[in-house]
Amino acid sequence: MAKYSRGAGKKVKDAMDEMKQGKLKSGRSGKKVTSRKQAIAIGLSEARERGEKVPSKKGASKKSSGKTASKKGASKKGAAKKAASKKSASKKGGAKKSSTGASKKASSKSRK
Repeated sequence: MAKYSRGAGKKVKDAMDEMKQGKLKSGRSGKKVTSRKQAIAIGLSEARERGEKVPSKKGASKKSSGKTASKKGASKKGAAKKAASKKSASKKGGAKKSSTGASKKASSKSRK
């Protein structure tokens, strides 16, 4: 049984032909597509939109079990706590630097 339908193959062929003629543009930026792989990806994406038989994207993963999701959530929380502590430390250090900078400016003015 075929992975891709005939319509999907036709869409990819059309995208490749457009790329070779210099007419194929990328979606968001509108820049000219020069990569063969990108042209194929655009053709497959258009085929998916039309409902043709095309396998799902590699990056699209299925839902995981509850255990792994809870572990991932816990690690994200720990990272958020670390980031918050770094921010508070930088604020403390920033306050010290600004006060010393102000005193240097004042001392330089008094010298003149």
